[in-house]
Amino acid sequence: MSENIIKWEEFERVDLRVGTIVRAETFPEARKPAYKLWVDLGPLGVKQSSAQITVRYTPESLIGTEVLAVTNLPHRQVGPFTSEVLVTGFVGDNSDVVLARPEFHVANGTKLA
Repeated sequence: MSENIIKWEEFERVDLRVGTIVRAETFPEARKPAYKLWVDLGPLGVKQSSAQITVRYTPESLIGTEVLAVTNLPHRQVGPFTSEVLVTGFVGDNSDVVLARPEFHVANGTKLA
């Protein structure tokens, strides 16, 4: 069991939702290799995210990909780009990121239950 135990109420405050990547571009201004992503979150609209996922993914391969995103964090300025949501993933064996995705299609904006 993890030593960093949180209360159930704290977990409930995290707004994790499914969204579909509708646009992806390289982000040459970022300090670490990253992409600029635009994620359709249904009723929340299309939100921007900066993601360091360049090892396993190309911008073209990301279009249409469903992802899990944290939608209630403060916006973060990454160079000239504002990241509005955090696209989630797992750090792989080579310090690369593997996106967290639903196994089956889920409507954009659906909250993790």
